[in-house]
Amino acid sequence: MNGNYDKIIDKISQKSELSKEEIERQIEAKQAKLSGLISKEGAAQIIAAEQGISFDNEKLKIDELLPGMRKINVIGKVINLSPVRTFVRNDKEGKVVNITIADDTSNIKAVLWDTNHIELIEKNEITNGKVIEIMNASMRDNEIHLGSFSELKLSNEVLENIKTEKIVKEKKIADFKLSDNSSVRAFIVQTHAPRFFNVCPNCKKKVNQEGVDFICLEHGKVVQEKRALLNLVLDDGSETIRSVVFHDFLPSIGITELENQEMLTQQKENLLGREMIFSGNVRMNKFFNNQEFIIDGVKDVNIDELVEKLESK
Repeated sequence: MNGNYDKIIDKISQKSELSKEEIERQIEAKQAKLSGLISKEGAAQIIAAEQGISFDNEKLKIDELLPGMRKINVIGKVINLSPVRTFVRNDKEGKVVNITIADDTSNIKAVLWDTNHIELIEKNEITNGKVIEIMNASMRDNEIHLGSFSELKLSNEVLENIKTEKIVKEKKIADFKLSDNSSVRAFIVQTHAPRFFNVCPNCKKKVNQEGVDFICLEHGKVVQEKRALLNLVLDDGSETIRSVVFHDFLPSIGITELENQEMLTQQKENLLGREMIFSGNVRMNKFFNNQEFIIDGVKDVNIDELVEKLESK
């Protein structure tokens, strides 16, 4: 079941006198009334509003943050700072910076758009390891966004046992949302021909070809490395999703021959119908204007582990 949905149910139950079973019944009734045109999560949000329950202005743990929340307050330790980037929009120059914060429940990316907030980073007042408090921010997909009405300041709170590792949540494909770090047990139902590209041997970023030379924006003229990616379609019974496996992860799905066309064709055919557990990040493919799954981990299905998990429920 969708993790966000479960969290909303828990909060409604905590803040009202309703049992989880009664909340579930009300949600099903709300969906039936709206002819199934609303998701369970959306119906739960409506039930919360009808109960006079608002999640605004609460100080929340990172794991409690839900897509669509507004006026959120959260405290976290900075574990990663990206460089400040400048951009031009409507002939005006702006700045943006991404930071990752963590607490003892999870970690999350926060996006800073306001120059006053970004100035705190440029002046090294906010650095890696500092604990910060974010107020009046909003959630877009699975990211915190701070605008001009948001507040950002250093906090004296001590955070211990923070979760710095990537948090991967098991989900159905139908429940995938942008920026999710998710894992799913699914079948490979379609494979495409690999696509090749050249990267810099130093920074691994894509290089531009100028005549016979290959130019890296950071390292100049380089001897390129040839890399590949493979597009797959995964199906877990709830939905399908276009997926991408980059060069370093191709051997984990059984693609070891890229130059020998006959062997490559055979290895691709062997993938069809294979069930595996895939982990990765959900992002928007701007060309196709739909979600795609960037795979960064693959493992075989372990029947003993699945049985043990089912028995523990």
